[in-house]
Amino acid sequence: MDLDLGQLRALRAAVDTGTLDAAARALHVTPSAISQRLKALEQAAGRVLLVRSRPVRVTEHGAAVLRLARELELLTADTARELADAPGPVPLQIAVNADSLSTWLLPALAPLRGQILLDLHRADQDDTAALLRDGTVLAAVTAAATPVPGCTSTPLGLMRYRPVAVPHFVERWLPAGATAAGLARAPVLHFDRDDELQRTWLRRRTRGRADPPAHHVPSTEGFVQAVLAGLGWGMLSDLQLAQPGLRSQVVLLDARARVDVPLYWQRWRVRSASLERLSEVVLAGARQALPQH
Repeated sequence: MDLDLGQLRALRAAVDTGTLDAAARALHVTPSAISQRLKALEQAAGRVLLVRSRPVRVTEHGAAVLRLARELELLTADTARELADAPGPVPLQIAVNADSLSTWLLPALAPLRGQILLDLHRADQDDTAALLRDGTVLAAVTAAATPVPGCTSTPLGLMRYRPVAVPHFVERWLPAGATAAGLARAPVLHFDRDDELQRTWLRRRTRGRADPPAHHVPSTEGFVQAVLAGLGWGMLSDLQLAQPGLRSQVVLLDARARVDVPLYWQRWRVRSASLERLSEVVLAGARQALPQH
């Protein structure tokens, strides 16, 4: 295959922006030029690489070429930064779960200000590995210990969650404590329909006998506010409970209960100074913020 750098950039821009028109604006060319580059790239690869949907998405073969495009872009940016008298920031695509994004990750990335441009993709910790596979991101905070092909996996530590509610919710719904009967009636909060945190603790506490009414609040800040509003009980992390004033407003449903979610840092196996530096600060920040066992 004879792959052209301009064609690879067109593929990357189309995936990042979602449409060929938006990719054209990002690269300061016409939509026709983007379309021609993508057709030439598919001819060179001998495969269909892109589904022209809204947003566009890569095929299985397209994911492999997209990973190549990102690797070349990263290495080119690293080299340009090394040669420049006034080096600019390098764009890095990272997938991260919502709770890490709202607590420890951004403070951990502070040492990189001025050195990188963050392109953060929020996804559940169980789903972030999929974004590595399809080439959307080059590093991820994930719950998957097994490395994605072409990646390394390093333990970060634990996100530790505890079941909490506000006192007036407990008085109304759980006056006898967190019993199986009470938990079967008391409304529960889920981040989304794939959220297993509350279900995990419920299964442990009730031996699978509780299926309470549920709210779905797909926002980390909104989830905390829903707990404080007394809409339901939910699992909050120790990092969230450490925020000023929050811990004093809630009570633990079980003082000994916790659900630990191990997190891992997966990144592509590409020799990039920017990616190495990113990994260093993320690992250092995790060691400082997260329980290690």
